Amino acid sequence: MTPGDPPRAAVTEPWPADEGARRADALFRRAFGGAPDGVWSAPGRVNLIGEHTDHNGGLCLPVAIGHRAYVALRARKDGSVRVVSAQHPGDRPATLAAPITPARAAAEPGWPAYVFGVAAMLRARLAGTDPTADAHPPAAVPGADITVDSCVPQGAGLSSSAALECAAACALADAAGADIGDPSLRRALVDATRTAENEVVGVPSGAMDQSAALLASAGHALLLDCGDGLATPVPFDVAALSASLLIIDTRTTHALVDGGYATRRAECAAAERALGVRNLSGAVDADVAGLADPLLRARARHVLTENARVRAFVRELASTTPSAQRLGALLDASHASLRDDFAVSTRELDLAATAAREAGAFGARMVGAGFGGAVLALGPDGDAARIAARVTVAFRAAGLPAPACYPAQASAPAGRER
Repeated sequence: MTPGDPPRAAVTEPWPADEGARRADALFRRAFGGAPDGVWSAPGRVNLIGEHTDHNGGLCLPVAIGHRAYVALRARKDGSVRVVSAQHPGDRPATLAAPITPARAAAEPGWPAYVFGVAAMLRARLAGTDPTADAHPPAAVPGADITVDSCVPQGAGLSSSAALECAAACALADAAGADIGDPSLRRALVDATRTAENEVVGVPSGAMDQSAALLASAGHALLLDCGDGLATPVPFDVAALSASLLIIDTRTTHALVDGGYATRRAECAAAERALGVRNLSGAVDADVAGLADPLLRARARHVLTENARVRAFVRELASTTPSAQRLGALLDASHASLRDDFAVSTRELDLAATAAREAGAFGARMVGAGFGGAVLALGPDGDAARIAARVTVAFRAAGLPAPACYPAQASAPAGRER
């Protein structure tokens, strides 16, 4: 490519399911010898709208995406768990010997804690040591050798960690003899995987990511009311809108165990105390406007206005003639609120959203927790590559590395592949 040539902006498609399963199976045979008992997968997710509302008892509207984490598993009789990841090729198998407990899993460093935490939570619930848990799965969760390969981009706000957790949870529950198609089991797995992320890994997240991975359905978004736990499928056919969804990964990674996300959680909790409400989504507009602290007022205002935008988005999808332009305007308003009121956007996220709009997108907004990650652009059908190229030009002009771009479709939830 010569200096005057436009940059090539590749839009990276997800692996076909059989390719993802083949990769996890092949890694298993190299790492542990012999064949696994099966391969399971779980999707990443992109949240159409409703950001930082899940941990405030509000509304969000995620879709499962085609990029998935694949897990191959073979049961072990000694109760221990060993895990290898293709994303960490130099690592030896990480091993957690029995007994697998949440406390011992939490002491493990790095990414294996996600898998160990899920195994520990499932075992604790089965053993009855967690009094709040349902009696799922119905048989003992075995030890296991596990390999992981994933095409969910890491650090982009697309829930690569939840995809790993939910793929591992389905594999372990299936190996225990549970019916992983049972809706009640899936709800129990949502709770177990979220608790593992909160209490073992130490990320104070809500349940949106795990809910999308386990409860979503192809061709639908999932309307989550994080106050009462209700999950409602919402038909979402982006092609019928003559539109397409493009995820623009700015390649500025975030780590949710670091301070920014926890600080916003603490600020929301402080606003709840100041308002005397159980969660910010239950606050009243007039009370929020009267908060003396301008920072807490801004944080609470974002939550209330973002809930209103989710409702408006769902109403638009349900209308007789839904408009991609009106949906795009809601995405733009969400980005402005996340940037100005919740203060979680970055230079790179703002640049990606602006460049996408200038390229003809109906609207664009940052997705995920913020402080890095990705932007979601809703553009005309067939324009994904052109929008990606325009954003790449803008990043090059700003002296930034080229972003990575991915298409998004409302895809299937976690399940067994083979």
